[in-house]
Amino acid sequence: MSDKYNVEAAEILASEAQHLPISEAAPIYEQLLATFPTAAKYWKQYVEAHMAVNNDDATKQLFSRCLLNCLHIPLWRCYIRFIRKVNEKKGVEGHEETRKAFDFMLNYVGADIASGPVWMEYITFLKSLPAVNAQEESQRMTAVRKAYQRAIVTPTHHLEQLWKDYENFENSVSRALAKGLLSEYQPKYNSARAVYRERKKYVDEIDWNVLALPPTGSQKEELQWMAWKRVLAFEKGNPQRIDSASSNKRIAFTYEQCLMYLYHYPDIWYDYATWHAKSGSIDTAIKVFQRALKALPDSEVLRYAYAELEESRGAIQPAKKIYESLLGDGVNATALAHIQFIRFLRRTEGVEAARKYFIDARKSPNCTYHVYVAYAMMAFCLDKDPKIAHNIFEAGLKRFMHEPGYILEYADFLSRLNDDRNIRALFERALSSLPPEESVEVWKRFTQFEQTYGDLASMLKVEQRRKEAFSRTGEEGTSALEGSLQDVVARYSFMDLWPCSSNDLDHLARQEWLANNVNKKVEKSGLPNGTGLIVLALFGADKGSTGPTTISNPSAKIVLPDTSRMVLYDPRQKPGGSGFLSSAPAAVVPAISSSLSTPTAKLVGGGSTNTLDEILKAAPPALVAFVASLPSVSGPSPDVDVVLSICLQSNIPTAQADKSTTLPTPGTSELSGSSKSHPIPNAKSTRDRQTGKRKGIDRQEEDDTTTVQSLPLPRDVFRIRQLQLQKARGGTSSQQNGSVSYGSAISGELSGSTS
Repeated sequence: MSDKYNVEAAEILASEAQHLPISEAAPIYEQLLATFPTAAKYWKQYVEAHMAVNNDDATKQLFSRCLLNCLHIPLWRCYIRFIRKVNEKKGVEGHEETRKAFDFMLNYVGADIASGPVWMEYITFLKSLPAVNAQEESQRMTAVRKAYQRAIVTPTHHLEQLWKDYENFENSVSRALAKGLLSEYQPKYNSARAVYRERKKYVDEIDWNVLALPPTGSQKEELQWMAWKRVLAFEKGNPQRIDSASSNKRIAFTYEQCLMYLYHYPDIWYDYATWHAKSGSIDTAIKVFQRALKALPDSEVLRYAYAELEESRGAIQPAKKIYESLLGDGVNATALAHIQFIRFLRRTEGVEAARKYFIDARKSPNCTYHVYVAYAMMAFCLDKDPKIAHNIFEAGLKRFMHEPGYILEYADFLSRLNDDRNIRALFERALSSLPPEESVEVWKRFTQFEQTYGDLASMLKVEQRRKEAFSRTGEEGTSALEGSLQDVVARYSFMDLWPCSSNDLDHLARQEWLANNVNKKVEKSGLPNGTGLIVLALFGADKGSTGPTTISNPSAKIVLPDTSRMVLYDPRQKPGGSGFLSSAPAAVVPAISSSLSTPTAKLVGGGSTNTLDEILKAAPPALVAFVASLPSVSGPSPDVDVVLSICLQSNIPTAQADKSTTLPTPGTSELSGSSKSHPIPNAKSTRDRQTGKRKGIDRQEEDDTTTVQSLPLPRDVFRIRQLQLQKARGGTSSQQNGSVSYGSAISGELSGSTS
């Protein structure tokens, strides 16, 4: 397979292997099971292929490889079929071997929610055992009774059937004895049945047919992970209130089943091991970690967790071997592995062992500055020896002078020593060797140091030097040499305390961005009023700024929106006014449906009432009646329920109306709401609505004086209704101001037809 974990290819191979002789199919199955070691269905196919040719020895070997890692009912039932087949002709000895196999199976998978048929098969087998005398008959009945009593307290799909069978069994043996036994186990059965119902809800969310794949972050994988987490949490809660040993056994079984499908998830392995450790089974936890490292040999975090467990129980040598396995031959060891091993040696063997290993580790080609920093801080904080720590930092400086991170760590160490003289010397040495593009953080830390520990002259001098260094490489040229209020804010702020308000910070950030882009071609429309922070967030600020709101430049791969076409939605319009929609292409402006008979009538741009009258005169009667009955709306979208209620209450003419029917036209009483088919609102409600319109006009006039973004929207049938209502009611006040009021539309008042 080109892709190791290609599920489709694996299914095709498994299907092909079923039709091949076992000698040819065996390599295919081995290949599949090397990739999917917990795929019970592939194990089952492989075993059945050997059973078909009576290859008993190979079958036993396969079962020994897969049974304990694949707690899957169909596979285990295949195992029982094989055992019964092998022992069917061995008489009493064969019966005993089969009984032991059943006990072995139920000990591992008897808690499975699908184990009901297994319990039934076991009980049937016990009933079929021959009994020569009364003692053997009594033993057989006792074994059957114990099997029933174990089965009826296990939440399985066949729990009710098992209870009925148990009742019949006890009554067939002794009704007097049955009454006492059934009354004793009835509450236990009821508890198991209640737990089964809850358990089934969680189990039904699990897909039992998936293969164990490394996590890729897909939604299906995450859902399965969450489903298993819920099942584990349910079992850990011990909902049946059984004894701790039985509960732990059931939890361990659930973990084992979970690992069949989440085999490549390190967190599941870790949870399983730590659960065993917390339960007191340290040896079992160690075995789980060993299995985990076999499944995920490249997982460093599992190795650290395993070593931590060994060290916590005092097993120093096993823990040391785990660390050494991380180091390997030392050539390919990571810096983190070196650091953690030094810390381990310091904890377990002392300072001298850690020092010796550090001397060897720094010779490794993969030794980074992190190793020097870690060992120096260990000597300083744990060994209380600042002199050795200082010597280590100095030794590392010869090798890592080009690393800004190392310079900053060294500066922090000197700050703890309160050695301001050497801190300044360190910054000067580093800045003289670092290129400007890599010295940003060093300059920033140098500036902060002078702001904290230096006088005003040294503070201003370092800031000026920093600006000069960046001006030689920056695009802004000499503009970087100029001082700004942003620098003052940076100097006189402390932690989350600022010498100005948040609005001032926003303003400074916007002005900084504008200053940095003053020579660039930026369209005026690309910087709308009030969007300074949006522009700053989209395009970023100067990377070298020390201001509190600095945002790094975005990647060139990010596609930014065309801010020159950004507009604000505003329902207030002026008829015939110029705006962005007046000049927009006709293709993007909504117009009245083609049902209008006059093709030259358009609703784009400014239009007069006469044009609208002509449109309505040419429109079909049903459309005009529908428009006249529409309510006022707030915004571009009406309330569908309100529109439907208006239509149901109105008498809209049909297309087959009589020619003598009086059609509503502009200027008639129907458009103004005085038609018989539309009830007339009372005078009070009319005055209230007109008062609301007047208030809306006043609000509009106030807003028009404070914003330049009140742009007209395209007219539609709702606007036609507004214009006609205003004309019929004599809304001359709004026309004198040169604007049409949308007061009722904004307030959302309904027309007279809903009053």
